[in-house]
Amino acid sequence: MSKLIKRTISKAEISTLPIVAFEGRIVTVQTVADAEKAVDFLLTQKMVGVDTETRPSFVSGRSYKVALLQVSTEEVCFLFRLNYIGFPDSVQRFLEDKNVMKIGLSLRDDFGALHKRSNFQPGEFIELQDYVSKFGIEDQSLQKIYAILFGRRISKNQRLSNWEAEVLNDKQKQYAATDAWACLRIYRYMEELQQTGDYQLEEKKIEIIEKDEYGI
Repeated sequence: MSKLIKRTISKAEISTLPIVAFEGRIVTVQTVADAEKAVDFLLTQKMVGVDTETRPSFVSGRSYKVALLQVSTEEVCFLFRLNYIGFPDSVQRFLEDKNVMKIGLSLRDDFGALHKRSNFQPGEFIELQDYVSKFGIEDQSLQKIYAILFGRRISKNQRLSNWEAEVLNDKQKQYAATDAWACLRIYRYMEELQQTGDYQLEEKKIEIIEKDEYGI
């Protein structure tokens, strides 16, 4: 039976779905030496999922730099604490690399924020929002795209937490890792669907407005 892909999904539908979370190993990187080791490993991969987190500001006119860069394979996710290590050469080398495919969502926003730390030249990246639109998916958020494809809900409870906290708690780590891992999983799944052709797009719903006898 072929996969039926919805064009869009409502928040009400998502709220009824079971929660999904990254179940692999999470490695927090907060020294330059550990960043070097993590990047050496990541550069051996064919593709990874990426995302960033920034401390939210609740004061008008105040903003913060990217605090966290998440990079995930299927089994392990590295959390680079940029507020501790800055933007070391290893991180720039990874982001500029053209061999490892990096999958992300809203990359323009991420790049703009990361450029406040360093003026790097992005290497090989794929924007999920553009990619899924080719399949007819109209929603653009990671949570909605994941829900459409897998029938699971990514919790956003930690989104506005303090990403510059001295120590990230387990819920923050899992949230951050899940977002990066989900980008990778979405891309791989849709690549599989594209190769097999074993899917169909939900037909567009046409809203019919009934008029009375006077045409009103």
